[in-house]
Amino acid sequence: MDDRPHILVVEARFYSDIADALYAGASAALDAAGVTHERVEVPGAFEIPAVIQMAVKSMDFFAGRRRFDGYVTLGCVIRGETTHYDYVCTESARALQDLACRHTLALGYGILTCETMEQAWVRADVGQKNKGGDAAAACLAMLDVKRHFHLYPR
Repeated sequence: MDDRPHILVVEARFYSDIADALYAGASAALDAAGVTHERVEVPGAFEIPAVIQMAVKSMDFFAGRRRFDGYVTLGCVIRGETTHYDYVCTESARALQDLACRHTLALGYGILTCETMEQAWVRADVGQKNKGGDAAAACLAMLDVKRHFHLYPR
């Protein structure tokens, strides 16, 4: 069995071109680190925490399934004319933090919260701010913290 860390990348596809750029950065960082990863696509950022919970729960029911050692969340929310932006951003971030703390998850947060599409592109582009790569690096750093506290692997 492959003992390299196995990462789940959960990617919101609402802005598919931004999502592709974020994933390009994340997958490059994960590949460079020599870890394996799977990609799951969801419609939007609000759905990401539910998928992380499903992945965690699946380990309870399918003992033979390879567990995920860490999670990378990718997506983009751009402010519109209503308060919907505030709810999506706040609740998805809160739910992910709750999951990370409750289940001691190594999680890299790569959900962009931007005012404009132009801001999103600067943050997502691998040649600029590369927030997908940053989220993957954060996940890997949190795996190192888990190792420090003897919580990984388990």
